[in-house]
Amino acid sequence: VQLQASGGGSVPAGGSLRLSCAVSGNMLGISAYSWYRQAPGKLREFVASISGGGLPYYTDSVKGRFTIAKDDAKVYLQMSSLKPEDTAVYYCKVVQSGVHEFWGRGTQVTVSS
Repeated sequence: VQLQASGGGSVPAGGSLRLSCAVSGNMLGISAYSWYRQAPGKLREFVASISGGGLPYYTDSVKGRFTIAKDDAKVYLQMSSLKPEDTAVYYCKVVQSGVHEFWGRGTQVTVSS
């Protein structure tokens, strides 16, 4: 499974960005699609996930501002009302067969105050 994230950029506080993650390869058995982020000097943290059946889940800090969605070959993260603390490298991840994890390379999001 290969993942390629895109859509990052620099925006002012209050702005919006839409991240995309293209998923390719053997997609049989993929059960969850997730977004994580890692800010400078911090550990990578969970942002949002969506199950194969479309059930979303969000970390508290992004609820009401971020929306995760997917189609057959991509998973998206619509980010609105961005804050400087959302600045990070954003990574997509999928879980296959409940065990195997695959990560994309990440895309930089910078929010200026």
